Amino acid sequence: MTEPEFTIGIEEEYLLVDRDSLGLAEAPLEMMEACQAEIQGQVAPEFLKCQIEIGTKVCRTVAEAREDLKRLRSCVAAHAATYNLAPIAASCHPFSDWREQHHTDKERYNVLHDDLAGVVRRMLICGMHVHVGIAEPDRRIDLINQLSYFLPHLLALSCSSPFWQGRDTGLDSYRLTVFDNLPRTGLPPRMESFGEFVRSVKVLTDLGVIEDSSKIWWDLRPSSRFPTIEARICDVQPRLEHTLTLAALTQSITRMLWRLATRNQRWRIYDTFLLAENRWRAQRYGIREGLIDLGRSEIVPMADLVEEMTELVFEDAQHFGALKEIETAQDIVRSGTSSTRQRQVYLDALEGGGDNQHALQAVVRHLIDEFHADL
Repeated sequence: MTEPEFTIGIEEEYLLVDRDSLGLAEAPLEMMEACQAEIQGQVAPEFLKCQIEIGTKVCRTVAEAREDLKRLRSCVAAHAATYNLAPIAASCHPFSDWREQHHTDKERYNVLHDDLAGVVRRMLICGMHVHVGIAEPDRRIDLINQLSYFLPHLLALSCSSPFWQGRDTGLDSYRLTVFDNLPRTGLPPRMESFGEFVRSVKVLTDLGVIEDSSKIWWDLRPSSRFPTIEARICDVQPRLEHTLTLAALTQSITRMLWRLATRNQRWRIYDTFLLAENRWRAQRYGIREGLIDLGRSEIVPMADLVEEMTELVFEDAQHFGALKEIETAQDIVRSGTSSTRQRQVYLDALEGGGDNQHALQAVVRHLIDEFHADL
């Protein structure tokens, strides 16, 4: 069996904030034009005018992705600063109101606004997507069926959205609560072949319900544009190194599952109902309460699960030169996710005598600092 290249590409969405008020701000046209002139084809407006999206080139390793992602983040930060703005890589803004935001005047986004009505207006959220290159279509589907088991683990490590509309939601990833209001979201269904996926999509496109498979927003899907599987489960990361850890895990787990197939083995396929329970636990608690190990039929702490994952993909991470990035997952478990850090900044500000708004602004300053720390 010929080994796929397992190339990776990373897409990130950022929010733009005013450095004085720390509230959301729309991207000036001149800023977008300056970014596009510098990193042509790798930056674009997002659904809301206060958002901006970047995408790396096709990379063979996370080492390549690091250099490209650092360049992209630096470009956005530098041009934003010209307008007294700053990007933050958190999946929800701590206090800004979605009612005050406006969508980008672009055909795709105008159609979304009309089709999805009030649901899409609340989409003041940002995520990160990791593409892994798999040339053979049926192999993509087979790997998606198995990789779905690990989506809650990736989500738990990525949580960066505890606040919404000025309040602590109690969830570590509130982003998914908003995103799941859209149709065609959630865990992917089990499919037998790429042909089955194509036929299902064709039913909807023939009826004019959707234009193409890009309107299917599962947590993991065959990409509509590239010969890749696209993991979409994660919150966006304030720290560049944590983005790379999640990308390295996605790439290494995918290769591990392929490697099992070369030995006539595979990961057990569990009912989506059970996987969804772990997805909820990750959304609610992040790394704090552990996930259900469906093989052992018990709730296992994230520290143990991450250690097991590290052992499972050691050979694969070594193949990609990504052992350091994989090991950083254990650091995340020990020190906490972005949600952990945001809550601590908030509490410290309150204990220092600030009110709720002051504490929320302190969180935004913290997110600005984290974005710029690795540049």
